[in-house]
Amino acid sequence: MVGSVAWGYVRIMAGTIVGGGLGFYFMHRLELSYKEKWDERLRNYEQELSKKKQQSKQLEQESQSL
Repeated sequence: MVGSVAWGYVRIMAGTIVGGGLGFYFMHRLELSYKEKWDERLRNYEQELSKKKQQSKQLEQESQSL
């Protein structure tokens, strides 16, 4: 009887440790992918912004040359 209770405690502790480790790993991976996705969106936004600035400068130069 005592052996089965001790075995039960070992299983609970092992499950808690392994589950915590897996949970940490998956949340870490999820966080990294989320940050990478937002970094990509930021790069795309900055590219679009620079394109718009270049276009506005071109239009400004063309209007001044006329």
